[in-house]
Amino acid sequence: MCPTTTTADLGLIKKLDDLFHDHKKMLWGLSYRMTGCAADADDIVQETFARAVERSTPTGEHAWRPWLMRVATNLSLDLLRQRRRRSYQGSWLPSPIETTDEEVFDATAPSTEAHYEWRESLSFAFLMALDALTPRQRAVLLLRDVFDYSARAAAALLNLSEENIRITHLRARRAMRDYERNRCQPTSALQQQTREVLGQFIRCLVTQDIDGATSLLAASARAVTDGGSEYTALHRPLVGRKPVLTLLMRVAQRRAAGARIEFRLINGLPAVVIEYASAVRRQAPRAVLRCELDADGHIRELQTILASRKLTAVKF
Repeated sequence: MCPTTTTADLGLIKKLDDLFHDHKKMLWGLSYRMTGCAADADDIVQETFARAVERSTPTGEHAWRPWLMRVATNLSLDLLRQRRRRSYQGSWLPSPIETTDEEVFDATAPSTEAHYEWRESLSFAFLMALDALTPRQRAVLLLRDVFDYSARAAAALLNLSEENIRITHLRARRAMRDYERNRCQPTSALQQQTREVLGQFIRCLVTQDIDGATSLLAASARAVTDGGSEYTALHRPLVGRKPVLTLLMRVAQRRAAGARIEFRLINGLPAVVIEYASAVRRQAPRAVLRCELDADGHIRELQTILASRKLTAVKF
């Protein structure tokens, strides 16, 4: 005999459905910034709500929110600690996500008085700077400087003393000094400049225009690829205009024909989404290529994300 669904059960189901709708974006935003990986953020949010379903005593809105944030934060911390115990083959890059102005400035954004803007905290530069912090430092910095938590609120969420929060926050801020010195927010002007420079560079690669491509690269340009041990990729960053250009020209010569290339707004800045016509052996079938510009508008770093788990938030 099937159990009877009571009015109370239906009310609880409705409450949990509303809970999911109201908090999903905020929890995903926290989990993504914590882990730097969209697929991991998806898993964490799913597990957080699975635990909410199992919670025996539903409470009001004001009690649910900190509970959900605490669970998502702790799951993120567990994942980061596990990640640190494993060696990552090659360079680590964040998982790219497609961003629009509406998504970046979604109503889930906390106070505009936070130290780091909502849009900035999704940038590759910011996420890579976070990767140098310890898991606890990352959680404290995000809660205090992005989600605009007070020291007391962060302490309650992380089950730490306010003094511990202040010390950890100070150390995290110190570890972010290099980022602060070169802090570059993804403004409309930077988006336009990046689109123009990257567009010119892609055209030079496709047409094998060595002189044109050379003029767009900084002398100390770097190439970084993240294959996630799944596809052929650089084991370490390649440094120098000539070796970087030689590598990318060779890749374009072999794989550009028939490839579908589109520009998208990725983590706040234009990037190239590539789907190759064919892939043999350990060649990646898809990629996201993005760049960072120096103060003179030259490409100082080219980053290519190949690993399939890193590309789950990008539509091909």
